[in-house]
Amino acid sequence: MGSRRQLQVGELIKRHFSTVLQQEGTYIYGSQVLVSVTHVLMSPDLGLAKIYLSVYNADDKDVILQQINESLHRLKQQLSARIRKHVRRIPNIDFYLDETLDEIDKVEDLFGRIKKED
Repeated sequence: MGSRRQLQVGELIKRHFSTVLQQEGTYIYGSQVLVSVTHVLMSPDLGLAKIYLSVYNADDKDVILQQINESLHRLKQQLSARIRKHVRRIPNIDFYLDETLDEIDKVEDLFGRIKKED
């Protein structure tokens, strides 16, 4: 879970980083791909933010994640400009793919096949 402060800072980063991705995303990975922030986990010392991203409308999600990682410095600057008055130090950022929606699609597909068989 995490402390109350970890949750607060995580939500703050989630909200503001989503806006940063909306503004800068078209320059990084194009206008056809949609990337959204699904969850942010903060380390206990608030020095590391694990940002989970969900990628839509892309064939190779790892390539999109790599492009975002290559633009990390620019994205972190934009985030820093938005949250610097709310936190003492800007955390380091790690990106992870959130594959929850892909798993949901697989489960729904399985249920659909089971329903057709009955």
